[in-house]
Amino acid sequence: MIQKHLQAHRASLLGEISRKMAAEAIDSLLVTDLPTIRWLTGFSGSSARLLLAGGQAALFTDFRYREQVRRETSGIAIVIMQENLGRELATSPLRLGERMALQADHLSWHEMQQLSDALNARRFHPVVGFFDGFRQFKHLAELEKMKQAVACSEQVLEEVIAMITPEATEIDIAAEITYRHRKLGAEKDSFDPIVAGGVRSAMPHAKPTTAKFEPGSLIVIDMGCIIDGYASDQTRTVALGSVPAEARKIYGIVQRAQQLGIDAARDGITAKELDAEVRAFIAAEGYGEAFGHGLGHGVGVEVHESPRVGKAGTETLREGMVFTIEPGIYLEGHFGVRIEDMVLLDPQGATPLQGFTKDLIEL
Repeated sequence: MIQKHLQAHRASLLGEISRKMAAEAIDSLLVTDLPTIRWLTGFSGSSARLLLAGGQAALFTDFRYREQVRRETSGIAIVIMQENLGRELATSPLRLGERMALQADHLSWHEMQQLSDALNARRFHPVVGFFDGFRQFKHLAELEKMKQAVACSEQVLEEVIAMITPEATEIDIAAEITYRHRKLGAEKDSFDPIVAGGVRSAMPHAKPTTAKFEPGSLIVIDMGCIIDGYASDQTRTVALGSVPAEARKIYGIVQRAQQLGIDAARDGITAKELDAEVRAFIAAEGYGEAFGHGLGHGVGVEVHESPRVGKAGTETLREGMVFTIEPGIYLEGHFGVRIEDMVLLDPQGATPLQGFTKDLIEL
């Protein structure tokens, strides 16, 4: 049933995108980034280009995916390429028109030159972020997929936390996260898991190492998975045994800051304003310099997408958007704390998709 709703949603999206193209005087648009192609068609192969023109779509892939593409898509033309993309487009089942848009942020110079040569230097129009305004708003069927991904990661998180001991290493826990995600039905991790203990917890994007966990230390676990093309993302900070008073204090500040972000998020607030509210709270506690990254980011078919919730965020947050709220404090050489939930902005405000406790767990 969810798949049928997704198919209907995709068909509706093609109509909306066609109207935007017409408004911008675009005759055809070549989609070259794989996450957007999957979002629009359901196709999960690693070789794909999507042509949009005249309210219709044609998906170009190669022989390896001939059967898969027919199973995963419906309502669009399928072209199994025999030559390079430029030559295939020249004989496309869809009319290219005079003004063809290309995703400037997802197309190599080499491929653009091939297209130019094959299509007689057709008038190309560069677009950036063309689909952001559509992808920001999640359909109910998309939300169901994301909730499944959240539930999978929460179960894995509960399982791996119980495996943290002084004998375990960061890599041990990271490997278990990946293995257990797959075992529970996820396609893959939505990003490489972050497992960082002790002084390494002060590195926001630390890579897991062979370091063992020391009693009395904090451990940051940032993880997510992809189910049926949709991502999850969550962070919890736990402790191995009792932690010092300063670590407990910092944890409390981050926990309150994260709840402040959830409470402050509402339809009509700008991404920059939401970030500023939480950042001001952390600064008032004396740790403004220790919170260096943005407050959050959108999540969907990619784990990092629009809207960007940070100092430079330009979007206005609206009902139907899903984004993270993930403040952190990082004291170099000592420890770090981050707490992260995905939230859905609805008429009541921001509703977290995660339900995992945010009280400090001391193992």
